[in-house]
Amino acid sequence: MTVVDIPLSQFREYTEALEDSTLSPYAVRSSQTRGRANPEEPDPVRTAFQRDRDRILHSKAFRRLKHKTQVFIDPEEDHYRTRLTHTLEVAQIARTLARALRLNEDLTEAITLAHDLGHTPFGHGGEHALEEVLKEYVPEAHFHHYEQSLRIVDVLERGGRGLNLTWEVRDGILGHSKGSADLGIVSGTHMPESLEGMCVRIADRIAYINHDIDDTASAGVLNIDDLPQDALDIVGRSHSKRIATMVMNVLESSIGQPEVRMTGAVLDATNALKDYMYANVYTLETRGKLELQKGQAMLKEMFRLYMGQPNLFSEDGEFKLGEFADVPMPDRARAVTDFVAGMTDRYLAMKFKQHFMTTAWAP
Repeated sequence: MTVVDIPLSQFREYTEALEDSTLSPYAVRSSQTRGRANPEEPDPVRTAFQRDRDRILHSKAFRRLKHKTQVFIDPEEDHYRTRLTHTLEVAQIARTLARALRLNEDLTEAITLAHDLGHTPFGHGGEHALEEVLKEYVPEAHFHHYEQSLRIVDVLERGGRGLNLTWEVRDGILGHSKGSADLGIVSGTHMPESLEGMCVRIADRIAYINHDIDDTASAGVLNIDDLPQDALDIVGRSHSKRIATMVMNVLESSIGQPEVRMTGAVLDATNALKDYMYANVYTLETRGKLELQKGQAMLKEMFRLYMGQPNLFSEDGEFKLGEFADVPMPDRARAVTDFVAGMTDRYLAMKFKQHFMTTAWAP
């Protein structure tokens, strides 16, 4: 029987059988998923991970990524990355790794598409600002974008019903983030249990180091000659060469192994480039630093406004001031956090102008 002879009602089973016969022993099979919080009837055509990918792709949170900052605040230059294009570049690298290692590409892609859904407006600077203003109301609270990504797919999408994703995709979302830690350092972080999740974790680092170097060099924020030259000697001096070197190292270090990793001199060079970017681009004065500070200030003021006037962020007026005052503080702050974190850069700026600028001042 050929593929064209398979009835549509049996196509998912055919795909699952194909996975069993072709994937690495270390890959996650769609038929062996740990399942969903709310069980569902299987789709006749798509595997469980294909359904997850499609749900993420069609979500509102995914569409908002096109207007969320990667490095530069709402850039006028069309060629700088946004959070959406970052996600697509991570997906390309992660799928390359998964395919070469004979892992489940559908699971890898689903994790990738959802991994940054929880990012705030104004990138990591916005994430820090949101946590700071949240602590004004709930001192013990914290905000991490990877936890917010999971909250979006579990709770916030589809009018509060969530996307009901599989356990493996949710685990990969929670385990993708490394902060400023070196690759390979796992202390204090949630590591994904699947090799597909490990592909995304490493692909995320490969993608953002290289495209952030590309963007900041194009913007004149750094010169390629300022980067650690010994690291460039190892991984390459062009964007494509660096990515190719890093990807090949991961494949050579991981093929036939029960883990996905980067090793040796390439790992050291990758960590050195990451350290340089954190020290000289992400945290110090750059051309966009003033704009980031403005964005952080606007985010905090909008948060405080909504805490005092919840009706302003309730589209259907469900939050009345008196009722909201009776809600426990952590829950009040949680509702405002969800709303502000979900904003795009331009939407937050528009609402700030609406609430804090007179008509005469607004352009």
